[in-house]
Amino acid sequence: MYDIVIIGSGPAGLTAATYTSRARLETLVIGGATWGGQLMLTSEVENFPGFPDGILGPKLMSKMRMQAERFGAKIIFEDVTSVDFSSRPFKINVGDKSFMAKAVIIATGASAKWLGLPSEARLRGRGVSACATCDAPFFRDKKTVVVGGGDTALDEALALTKYAREVTIVHRRDQLRACKILQERVFANKKVNFVWNSVVEDILGKVRVEDVKLKNVQTGEVTTLPTDAVFVAIGHKPSTDVFDETKTSVEGVFTAGDVRDPRYKQAVTAAGSGCKAALDAEKYLQEHPI
Repeated sequence: MYDIVIIGSGPAGLTAATYTSRARLETLVIGGATWGGQLMLTSEVENFPGFPDGILGPKLMSKMRMQAERFGAKIIFEDVTSVDFSSRPFKINVGDKSFMAKAVIIATGASAKWLGLPSEARLRGRGVSACATCDAPFFRDKKTVVVGGGDTALDEALALTKYAREVTIVHRRDQLRACKILQERVFANKKVNFVWNSVVEDILGKVRVEDVKLKNVQTGEVTTLPTDAVFVAIGHKPSTDVFDETKTSVEGVFTAGDVRDPRYKQAVTAAGSGCKAALDAEKYLQEHPI
């Protein structure tokens, strides 16, 4: 039995764990087999407060983990397989093990949708990214490609124009799906050009991204476009599959980070929401003891 079980080990989950364990609440973090969230896939982080020279994403997450553990949080690196939130104490299953919790914080984050190409996975962090806010400064005066046509893609493209020499948006249709104001901004930016009715067939490069192979979905024509980076911006999916049976909000179950944030999706906002969830959970336990 734990006072708090936190599901997820990104900035939201580990920040929440620091607060709850520091409040002397018995805290278990179920961090997942691949812990640390999306920052584990990011190279240098330059916009997290307190690191004026920047810090590598995995190193930042390691520091957050050590901080939570310092105050007594227990962290296990396995995946939740099912939950039962029908009554308190809540039950969280991890394989053949079960943990009971007086309160739960869901901080499972969101994962970027990828194209599913082997080369995409191989070159991730070597020119392939899903976060222009994180990685755009590393492509100053370079050629970049953004894949997608919605709000996410246009936000990524506009972020890249502050640094890149050229931004090419590759979209499978002949018109964008993004909101009109974003379209106006992108069309007005001279750094941005478009490849319409096309999909990425492959990403080329031995050590780093060098080219993308594009296929026109109408004509079947295949072309190669030189680029230094490919930003995949086809959306994010909240990591909530394990909670599909939880159809309504449940008292004592709180959420934090990208799992509940469809807009900002930044490490610092995730950490802030982790803090709020922890404080709310602490107050809840004071008012609803078991």
